[in-house]
Amino acid sequence: MSRAKKTETKVLTGSQIVIECLKEQGVDTVFGYPGGSILNIYDELYKHSDEINHILTSHEQGAAHAADGYARATGKVGVCMATSGPGATNLVTGIATAYMDSVPLVAITANVTLPWLGKDTFQEVDIAGITMPITKHGFIVKDVTTLADILRRAFAIAKSGRPGPVLVDITKDVTAASCEYTPAKPYVLEKPFSYDDNDIRNALELIKKASKPLIYVGGGAVISGANKELAAFAANIDAPVCGSLMSKGSFDETDARYTGMIGMHGSKTTNRAVCECDLLISLGARFSDRVVSDPKIFASQAKVLHIDIDPAEINKNIKVTASVVGDLKEVLSILNKKLSAGKKIAHLEWMKHIAQMKKDMPLSYDKSTLTCPYVIEELYKATKGDAIITTDVGQHQMWAAEYYKYTKPRTFLTSGGLGTMGYGLGACIGAKVGRPDKKVINIAGDGCFRMNMNELATASRYNLPIIEVIINNQVLGMVRQWQTLFYGKRYSQTVLEDAVDYVKVAEALGCEAVRITKKEEVGPAIKRALNAKGPFVLDVVIEKDDKVFPMVPGGKPLDTAFDAGDM
Repeated sequence: MSRAKKTETKVLTGSQIVIECLKEQGVDTVFGYPGGSILNIYDELYKHSDEINHILTSHEQGAAHAADGYARATGKVGVCMATSGPGATNLVTGIATAYMDSVPLVAITANVTLPWLGKDTFQEVDIAGITMPITKHGFIVKDVTTLADILRRAFAIAKSGRPGPVLVDITKDVTAASCEYTPAKPYVLEKPFSYDDNDIRNALELIKKASKPLIYVGGGAVISGANKELAAFAANIDAPVCGSLMSKGSFDETDARYTGMIGMHGSKTTNRAVCECDLLISLGARFSDRVVSDPKIFASQAKVLHIDIDPAEINKNIKVTASVVGDLKEVLSILNKKLSAGKKIAHLEWMKHIAQMKKDMPLSYDKSTLTCPYVIEELYKATKGDAIITTDVGQHQMWAAEYYKYTKPRTFLTSGGLGTMGYGLGACIGAKVGRPDKKVINIAGDGCFRMNMNELATASRYNLPIIEVIINNQVLGMVRQWQTLFYGKRYSQTVLEDAVDYVKVAEALGCEAVRITKKEEVGPAIKRALNAKGPFVLDVVIEKDDKVFPMVPGGKPLDTAFDAGDM
């Protein structure tokens, strides 16, 4: 009879414990920027560079966005690091971005030594207090004997239930102190649920009685990995499918059932379907204001069935008829099994009506000149739809969502909840590091790009073959669109016309770059970028008054969506 191997206990410093815990969790990459308070941890990272890859970004915000992009692209927990004071506060926007979009992230910061904590010490800040509203949990480690357990709990919290960011702030003396350390395996996470047979029964009853059901999918479908179950569910109940910005790729957008996005810049077909359906089935979605517009009249003809892992989302924004609280993949598996065993459901007239609306109200844009939709369609053709697309926030973001067809989850990475300008390039770097096998392309407006364009230096430092597409209209396009339509064309501080040359900037930061001003230049430039061995920038100059359509005016009913033809 063989004797079980005894777990080895050894004495380590706090910094060594950090590294060992990261290895326990399977962390292979950390994004960060060093400084005085976190020097001990970085010294250990140096000694373990063959086991943990560290990506030095140009700014801590870039590190947080890169860890976020890594997490979204891989499904793993992203990890970023920063020193105390401004290093830690520079992570805040990235942490908030991850929080709003339910991205598993562990942010490790180091603070001043315990005797100097709370005394306005050089580069001291209460980062745990600052980030309390934008994290699932925050820890301040003041005792080295608690460090390993806290780090393990941080990873468990970040990836359990509805994922999100966790902050671990460690005082510098803890990183230097020593204690006994015993290796441990990561916590086994159980999928949380609070539904019962009655909840499933109520859901099935609503589904079977509906004559015009519509499935509304949110980001939870991507997070839970429920794409196969979702496809089967849509077929089982014979229903059309629409999605939020965060849902992209969870349902094959080339499928005839797909009607497009929902909400402010959703398709006319989808928004009318929401107003006409008699059952709206929400899967892993939170009914945000950009989807609902006016909650008093949203889906006014429909009963609402809401399936979500977070009980706090039920009845938060929209009153529902029935709900199932649990992991979406698991719940859909149960529903599919019961539906497959029952009488086949068909909604021939409803599906025929949806198909006709799609035919009558397609997305359209001006094909006579160089536009962002044209560039995105050319990217789609050149990549055969098999790329990871990251974006910043604004018009280009909506065009990227509308005109690139996403067929797989974790291929569209964007800041949906917080709407963070400057997010895309860092996320693009993180996604490429996490998925080196994929083509990764960031699409940004010039207003967004100039916020964090310093991360091009990061891409060139590591010779990452990413593609940065700048949609350059020399204005803050989405804000200008609102100023044009609703503010009497008073363009207050939205014109960016200046002497900045993005091709020269890119080249100065170590990247290849080309400027595009004509449609015929797009194809060859994309081909050149896709074949490049390092980072490549496409500066695409478009007309400043191109607009994103369709559009629902803020607070108006979804069926008031209008486009250029309506104007």
